[in-house]
Formats: sequence, C-alpha cells, structure tokens
Amino acid sequence: MPPAPNPFGVSLPVSALLPPEDDVTCLLPGPNSVSAHLAERLAAVPDVPASLIVLGLLRGDGAGPIHVSALAAATAVVARSLRGDDWLGRSGSDEFAVLLGSSAPSAEVAATRLTTAISELGIPGLGACAGVVALEAGITAAETMHRATGFLQTARSLGRGAVVRHAG
Repeated sequence: MPPAPNPFGVSLPVSALLPPEDDVTCLLPGPNSVSAHLAERLAAVPDVPASLIVLGLLRGDGAGPIHVSALAAATAVVARSLRGDDWLGRSGSDEFAVLLGSSAPSAEVAATRLTTAISELGIPGLGACAGVVALEAGITAAETMHRATGFLQTARSLGRGAVVRHAG
C-alpha cells in the first residue's frame, strides 16, 4: 500500500518539531503529572510525611518571560539539588513543583537552599521564591497545590529569596 499523500504540501524536518537543545524544562513532567503524582503522595501521607515546594523564578525587571537558557540553568540546579526519592515537575511556565519525603520545616530549609542556589547562578536579574506546605490527609491535590501557590505569591510579594511556609 503506498503512503498517504501529505495534505499540507510542506515537509518539515524532524528537528523543527523538537524543542531547542537548551530547553531541558520540556523534559520535566507538566502540571497534569504534578497533580497526579501529588494525589499519589497524598494517599500515603498518614504513613509517610511529605511536603510540597512550589518554586517560582523571578526576573529582575519583571517584564516578559524568563529566557529559555535561564530556565534551563535553573532546572539543572534544582534537579542536581534533590535527593533520590524527591520528585520534580513543572507547575507553570516559570514554576517548579518539588515533592519531598520530609516535614514542612525540612522542606523550608530545602526551599531556602534552592532559592539561594538559583540566585548564585550569576544570571543577571534571575532570582527565586518558594511556597511550602506539608501534605495533609484529607486534603486534595488541587487544594494542596492552591495553598502552595498562594504561599508562593506571598513570597513573590516579599521579594527575591523569600520562602513562605504554611504553619498549620
């Protein structure tokens, strides 16, 4: 059987369909995977404590999206900073979701370490903030993510390097 004709009349090279070489962020699980993994971890909360960090990147001038190379550098720093049982995904265009198998105070220390590491990359104007929540039995993945992003927004209002943790 002959191949079907191309209705578009244009042939794109495969490389045109792939992400740029320096865009490693596209390799991370996206928001849907973050929600699914968060729901799985919440089911185990009574037996295994866990926390969620939502780490947001900041530009110094606040205008426009963060450049792909800065996202790639931040992704590499965050990925290298995590332990083997930690989990990393993208929760937004300039946000990372990090699930840790530890208490909220320990996650707050890790979040501070991550925001500092991103600031130390030496990329002009690039910084980070974080919102931290402990995973709680009976709370949905959507509510947990909502809480963490709310604390991230509070941290962003405080400025670069701020980490805000739910104390409840």
